[in-house]
Amino acid sequence: MHKTYKAMQVTRPGLLELVERITTEPNPDEVLIKVEACGICGADIGAIEGIENGLVLPRVPGHEVVGRIIATGINTPSIWKLGQRVGVGRLGGHCNECTQCRRGQFQLCQNQPVIGSSQDGGYAEMMLARHTALVSIPQELSSEEAAPLLCAGIATFNALKKSGAQAGDVVAVQGIGGLGHLALQYARKMGFNVIAIGRGSDIADDAIALGAHIYIDADQEDTISMLKNMGGAQVIISTITNSAAVSALFPALAPQGKLIVVGVGKDPLSIFPGQLVVGERMAQGTITGTPYESERTLGFSVLADIRPKIETMSLEKANEAYHKMKSGEARFRMVLIMNNHH
Repeated sequence: MHKTYKAMQVTRPGLLELVERITTEPNPDEVLIKVEACGICGADIGAIEGIENGLVLPRVPGHEVVGRIIATGINTPSIWKLGQRVGVGRLGGHCNECTQCRRGQFQLCQNQPVIGSSQDGGYAEMMLARHTALVSIPQELSSEEAAPLLCAGIATFNALKKSGAQAGDVVAVQGIGGLGHLALQYARKMGFNVIAIGRGSDIADDAIALGAHIYIDADQEDTISMLKNMGGAQVIISTITNSAAVSALFPALAPQGKLIVVGVGKDPLSIFPGQLVVGERMAQGTITGTPYESERTLGFSVLADIRPKIETMSLEKANEAYHKMKSGEARFRMVLIMNNHH
């Protein structure tokens, strides 16, 4: 084990700085991971820009982490072995003690760290993680392919799985970016009538290639009328952060249709009570999911041949990769690759 490792940490808001850190042994319930790849997510903005409540700097961001276990704490279960390839997502490991954990709702545990925010994440060659956060990575997936599936993948896969939609139902995906491009693939493979909603004609071909049956350009077409002419959407998966645009789409739901919010905007949604009551429509949020659900996501991705569209950069280029993601220039996910990964 190397005594030190490289990390890109947030030293002050907006600045990712390359530093050398001392490698520490894992605590009793932790493992030490030698990171091979880490995806860059829109949720990293809060930590990198220093706008998250309670954020303590310096902090290493990154919560789409894949690597190999190189040390284990004394309480680590035997299913996790040295050299095993594992992943860690946004949720840093449930406590197994709170009411939510006792109910089996591990994704709602209130006593788990948030990777890259309240605990150092994967923009680094090494990372500590609770064993309850670990996800087994299938051999069919490369580390750089698996990384985005631990956040963008499970978020959209779980949203669709929990939506109640049946094969053949109209399912609309709003926003064809890092989240949306995976939602389209999952929705098509699950047998839905997939409608992609974006802005501009430049992404139309991509949307169709990713699995959409129809692409609607919200800048040029009446999205609500088009969806209503199809009988309304049984499910709308919104992956964008523009709350006004999300709210505006609510009337396009079919009776008993469901709006599922995956993208997290800063502004409140504006939905008239009558739109909820008449037609019994619903609005719901969904969090990423448990490690077990992450493994289901990865397994389905292998089974259905679903992969994120990625661009890779070295750890040292994290600033460049981050700004490419933040500006919307990435097509569709940025992934950092560590120099120690061969």
